[in-house]
Order: sequence, then C-alpha cells, then structure tokens
Amino acid sequence: MRYWLMKSEPTCFSLDDLESSPRQTAAWDGVRNFQARNLLRDEIKVGDGVLFYHSGGTAPAIVGLAEGVRGGYPDHTAQDARSDHYDPKATPANPIWYMVDVRFRMRLPRPLTRSDLAAHPVLAGMAVMRRGSRLSVQPVTADEWRAVLAAAGLVG
Repeated sequence: MRYWLMKSEPTCFSLDDLESSPRQTAAWDGVRNFQARNLLRDEIKVGDGVLFYHSGGTAPAIVGLAEGVRGGYPDHTAQDARSDHYDPKATPANPIWYMVDVRFRMRLPRPLTRSDLAAHPVLAGMAVMRRGSRLSVQPVTADEWRAVLAAAGLVG
C-alpha cells in the first residue's frame, strides 16, 4: 500500500463533492501535468491511501481521507471538446492523460492547515510544503501518513 496527497480547489472539486458522489466515488480527472499524469497512470493502485487537500482559498489544508479504488486509465475528458479539460492532441490510440478513481473514507475532525503541517516535525517536510510544489498528485511517505492521522487525532 502506498500513500498520496491529491490537491483540488474546493470550488472545482471538494471533499463534499466526493462524499456526495454516487457510491462516494469519483474519477480524479483533469490532471494536465506529465509528472502527475505518470503517477496516476503508473503508480496509484487500488487500496492506496489518499490525503484530500483543499488548495487555494484562505486556508489550504488536508481535509479528509480517500482511497484508490481503480488504478490509472485514460482520462476521457481530454477527448471531449465540451470539457474544460479537452486536449485536441489526445486520441483513443494516444490518450496522453490518465485518471484514477477514488472513494471517500472520512472527513478529518478538523482540517490540518499549512501552519499545522509546518509546525509538525514530520509533516513540515512533506512535498506539499516545499516552495514551488504545484503538483496536484504527490507521494506521501508512510511516516507522513501516520503523522497526519496522529495530528488529526485519529490514532494515539
């Protein structure tokens, strides 16, 4: 099992949106960065843990947990000219972009803000805390995962 942090603007797709999706499951689509695409295509597997991070807004924070329920497959939104994520270079033979499906697991008792992360000896070093870190999908170490659960009060 591996762990990931997935960032989304809450006005685009929020934890509430995931929770209210059918079967509390949704495709993580629209990623248009090759490094993040490679993680979606090659690395994220069924059962992997996901930290759901609300980016932007006044208080970016880890707000909940999700899990991978379908590994990488072609992102069909890239081939839909009506989609905000349309890419005219993507074709069925060369899909270019990939997505995964994630399922809501739980909302954190309280969001873990950037200042919470910065103050924690393990979490201050997370990829999301690095200057210039803009990837919407990032690996999280097992130690970071456990530290998030502890900081959120989910484990002792």
